[in-house]
Amino acid sequence: MQAPEIRSLTERVTSNIEKVIVGKREAINIALAAVLAGGHILVEDVPGVGKTILCRSLARSFACDFQRIQFTPDLLPSDIVGLSIFNMKTQQFEFKSGPVFTNFLLADEINRATPKTQSALLEAMGERQVTVDGITYPLNEPFMVMATQNPIEYEGTFPLPEAQLDRFIIRLRIGYPGEPQEREMLQRLRISHPIYSLEPVSSKEELIEAQKATRDVLVDDTIFQYITALVSATRIHEDVYLGASPRGSIALLRLSQALAVMQGRSYIVPDDVKASAPYALPHRLLLKTEARLRGETSDSLVSGIISTTPLSLGN
Repeated sequence: MQAPEIRSLTERVTSNIEKVIVGKREAINIALAAVLAGGHILVEDVPGVGKTILCRSLARSFACDFQRIQFTPDLLPSDIVGLSIFNMKTQQFEFKSGPVFTNFLLADEINRATPKTQSALLEAMGERQVTVDGITYPLNEPFMVMATQNPIEYEGTFPLPEAQLDRFIIRLRIGYPGEPQEREMLQRLRISHPIYSLEPVSSKEELIEAQKATRDVLVDDTIFQYITALVSATRIHEDVYLGASPRGSIALLRLSQALAVMQGRSYIVPDDVKASAPYALPHRLLLKTEARLRGETSDSLVSGIISTTPLSLGN
């Protein structure tokens, strides 16, 4: 699949999702880029802005399987990955797969589950497999986790550990719609929700092919230098206690490749990296206490690093 074909594909999918989500093209495009890059998405936003609908719309647009898990304090790891059950007839243990065996998995309010249950997703997100009773089971292809959490209400929640946050290629905020967009949304919802009539505009096989083609997007040495310079700047910044990991560098590269191919290009330009960094890096940073007391945020810090890090032209 060539870059112009992928551009046409993503335009079809974006237009399809906009039948359900009004006035949020940038959020849709970034989420779609994360899917093309083969990554997982953390949506951090207030309730009711369309987090669940975005995941369902992506799955429907690609004719992929969709599963939703409502994370609660009493949720067990086996409720996610599955468990082995003894069959009295065969006198053998049989594996009963959990909802993680799907294409698009919505982990709703992921921070309401205990750390033990949250960790059940680590292997699945990092290696596309799960291990139960010493036996490893590969997950479906494609496989993507979209997790949601409310950034306001922290009562009864368990903050995601850094290892978990690092496995999300992006952190996304959808935000409230404008008044005209909200009026249009109400008109569409007057009788029934458009998600129920949303039809596929692509296929699972086409998505897998597009993901493979995205990896073939050309990257110049100058771009490699620019990516490593941005990530290194997060590690040496005076306000940062923990900077972006090498996985963050990979996420920035993959997302830049996806944004490039969505524009119909087979190569990355610096603007692709600049557009990717605000989504791929902030959630990987741990700021010092004094920086947070000054009102500094990881988003503003990454924005400052982008504006002050020059693009090296090499030798």
